[in-house]
Amino acid sequence: MKRRLFTSIIALVGLGRAAAGSSATGSSPSVQGIVPLSLSESEWRSRLTPAQFQVLREEGTERAGTSPFNSEKRKGIYQCAGCDLPLFDASMKFDSGTGWPSFFNFIPGALLTKTDFKAFYPRKEYHCARCGGHHGHVFDDGPKPTGLRYCNNGVALKFVVSA
Repeated sequence: MKRRLFTSIIALVGLGRAAAGSSATGSSPSVQGIVPLSLSESEWRSRLTPAQFQVLREEGTERAGTSPFNSEKRKGIYQCAGCDLPLFDASMKFDSGTGWPSFFNFIPGALLTKTDFKAFYPRKEYHCARCGGHHGHVFDDGPKPTGLRYCNNGVALKFVVSA
């Protein structure tokens, strides 16, 4: 009985993943003139640190509280560490208390979303619109004006300070 239940759950997760769209390792559809960047696994491995590869290409999660961006307060732009696409303006950042850099909005066209069933319940996962790199999940417990919290892995970001 337990095996049948486990098999049914695994089948449902597989169906949910198939219905959710393409994996982050595939190429993303073009968004507002953004040309998708598609590299081989070895090209990604040479371009990224092991931690960045694990998060961006394998949809991993960094340990909470480890990102130096948690305390970043300067003006600037947060870019995808995989392809340099601007994702967030620093004015969109807020302290969520979660241990990960969090934003209440993103630069239009920069992110794509899909439903993630890895935790056995649906979550909204987001990826870079250019390279398909996994950045994190979006939740509905953020501040005004959107009420959203884009919870981002710090290793998936680069920060460019504005003058």
